[in-house]
Amino acid sequence: MATILHIETSTEVCSVAVSQDGLCVFEREDREGPNHAVKSGVFIDEALSFIDSQLLTLDAVAVSGGPGSYTGLRIGVSTAKGVCFGRDARLISVPTLEVLCVPILLQEKVKEDDALLCPMLDARRMEVYAALFDRSLREVRPTQADIVDGDTYKAFLDERPVYFFGNGAAKCKAVIDHPNARFIDDVVPLARWMFPLAERRFFAEKFKDVAYFEPFYLKDFVAKTSKNLLNIEH
Repeated sequence: MATILHIETSTEVCSVAVSQDGLCVFEREDREGPNHAVKSGVFIDEALSFIDSQLLTLDAVAVSGGPGSYTGLRIGVSTAKGVCFGRDARLISVPTLEVLCVPILLQEKVKEDDALLCPMLDARRMEVYAALFDRSLREVRPTQADIVDGDTYKAFLDERPVYFFGNGAAKCKAVIDHPNARFIDDVVPLARWMFPLAERRFFAEKFKDVAYFEPFYLKDFVAKTSKNLLNIEH
């Protein structure tokens, strides 16, 4: 079985975990961020010290691959690459929206057999990054940026129940008014939820190129330019 280090920095929450033989054996998280540049390094050092103290061999590093915060994803992926180079470990990317689905499925919060899962990450204003999955995590609709109104998911809601969750779902409650809409609060992507997805990819040998892998930003980063409020000409 594999020993995998998991890194999740796609939102304001920073978390790191270690799994071995299908069990989570180490975890750290900070929900007061974003402070990923500091916290992720501390947590990863602690995780590697734990691995060494248990005389384990690190087989792979799994990182949440997006979408999500541009800065958070960059920090997580660059740190994961550094560990892979230093420890001669393989790199695994796990889609962030799939990570969000794991606690929903493990905790059996979805009651209907035909229900769909719609994990949502907050983008800006009424925009979210979202995808739709069935209960087997088969993709029903791929990840995309949605500007949410009452009709955005109507075609799916007319057919079956849809569960909305993630930090983008709260702002959608007021506009998604449909009897088949279900909302689950306080669901965040955490490193400890990554291991079922990462192990599946490990044993299928779905590894990423450590040198060239880039996270799935979905949208290009746009830097804000400061405005010259006084209209001073130079």
